[in-house]
Amino acid sequence: MPQLTRRRTLGAAATALTGLVLTGFAQAAGGSTDLRTTGEKRPEGHEAHGGHEGHTGHAAPQPFSETFQGRRIEGAPSHADGHHGGYTVLVDGEELHVMRNADNTWVSVINHYETFATPRAVARAAVIELQGSELVPLA
Repeated sequence: MPQLTRRRTLGAAATALTGLVLTGFAQAAGGSTDLRTTGEKRPEGHEAHGGHEGHTGHAAPQPFSETFQGRRIEGAPSHADGHHGGYTVLVDGEELHVMRNADNTWVSVINHYETFATPRAVARAAVIELQGSELVPLA
């Protein structure tokens, strides 16, 4: 049996701590987003699929229009791109590119590595991240 050394002890402790941290992040991401003050939660179970009756895919989120931190954010289903389930989000009239992930979460070009439960949450997070800067449309 190998001898217990300081290097092996620190390595084992670092591995255990990393596992605990990642587990905590996974649990936090599974419950709600951090516009975590919005009260919007990710649907789970049958609610995530909208039931079985007339199931043709995942329904688009409801449209919204509001002022958030002095910025006008709007969102609505879009069929202009020819894709079923497309959704358009505008920040002060400029389009914020959003995308739905396979697990029904949403990301944007502003917060590409952080997922959100709804397009409204994505728009609010983008406004926070922009810190008053203008949204420059994609080319």
